Amino acid sequence: MKNPGFTTTSIHSDRLGKPEHGSLHKPIHTSIAFGYEKAEDLAAVFQGTAKGYAYARQANPTVSALELKITAMEQGVASVCFSTGMAAMAAAFTALLRKGDHIISSSFLFGNTNSLLNTLAGIGIDVTFVDATDAQRVEEAIKPATRMVLVETIANPATQVADMARIGAICQAKGLIYVVDNTLTSPYLFLPKSVKASLSINSLSKYFGGHGNALGGSVTDTGLFDWAAFPNILDIYKVPPTHPTMYAMLQLRKKGLRDFGGTLAPEAAHVLSVGSETLALRMDRACGNASRIALFLSTHRRVKAVHYPGLNSHPQNSLAKELFKRPGALLSFVLADSVDPFA
Repeated sequence: MKNPGFTTTSIHSDRLGKPEHGSLHKPIHTSIAFGYEKAEDLAAVFQGTAKGYAYARQANPTVSALELKITAMEQGVASVCFSTGMAAMAAAFTALLRKGDHIISSSFLFGNTNSLLNTLAGIGIDVTFVDATDAQRVEEAIKPATRMVLVETIANPATQVADMARIGAICQAKGLIYVVDNTLTSPYLFLPKSVKASLSINSLSKYFGGHGNALGGSVTDTGLFDWAAFPNILDIYKVPPTHPTMYAMLQLRKKGLRDFGGTLAPEAAHVLSVGSETLALRMDRACGNASRIALFLSTHRRVKAVHYPGLNSHPQNSLAKELFKRPGALLSFVLADSVDPFA
C-alpha cells in the first residue's frame, strides 16, 4: 500500500511484524527472561551485537511493537516506552544531561514537569524558565552550558502555545536538543518533527490510549539531531553495530530502563496499542466538543475568561492554526468573582 494514512498505519503496524498464528495484534508476552539455545547467543544479545530479548526491564516484544507503532505515527527513527509520561520525561533528562548542564524550559508547564525540573535544579542541573510563546526569550536565555530546550505544544492548563517553529530553528542553529512534549496534541494533530524537534515525548495515558485504563509514556527520536556530536553520549554506547542515529535511544534505554527501571508492563502496552487505533476518530470528536464548549463558555455571564487555542480571542490563535491540524481538546476557564464553584 502506497502512502497509507494515519489510522491505516496504526492499525496495520502490528501485522508488519508478522505476529504468531496470523494474529491481528501483537500478543501479550509476560515473560521476564528469555532463553537461547547457546550461551553465546544470549551473551551476544546482552552485548548488543545480536538482536533479541534478554530481560524485560529493558525490552519486551509487546512493548517493542508499541514502540514501532509510535515511531510510525511520529515519523521518527525510534521510540522507547516507559511506565508513565513522567517516567519518559525524567528519563530524557537524566539519561542525556549531566551536572552543570543547562536547560531552557517554557514557564508554561504541566505542574509535575515543573516539579521535576526543580528537582533537577536541586542536584546540579541549571534550569531557566522563559515565556516560550516568544522565541526571542529562548534565544536570550542560551548559555555556554545550555544543552536542551523544552516546550509543550499546548500548555496545561492555560493553553499557551509555544513559538515552536522559530524555537526549533534556534535550537538547530545552536546545536541544542529540542524536546517537545506532544501529549496535548498527539501525533495525529501535530508532528514535532515538523518544527525541527529532536525528541517528541508523549504521555500515552491521555489521548493515545484514550480509555483511561493504562498508564504509559514514550520518547521518540525524530532523527534530526546529530548525536555523534553530542558530548554526553557515553563511549560504551558508540560501539558498532550501533549507528550514530541510535546513540541517544540506546543510552535512554540503558539509563532510563536498565538503571532507573521505569518499565512499561506488557499488559499496559497491549491496551495502549489497541486503544491507539481509534486515536484519529476520538481526537476529531474531542476537539469538536472542546470547541463548542469553549464558544458556549465565552459568552456565559458567569465566566470571566476561557483559555482555548481555537478561540479567536486566544493570544496564540493564529499560531495554533499555523501549527496544528485542530486546536486540541483541552480548555480551561475562570469563573466570575461572584461565583462559588462548589455551590
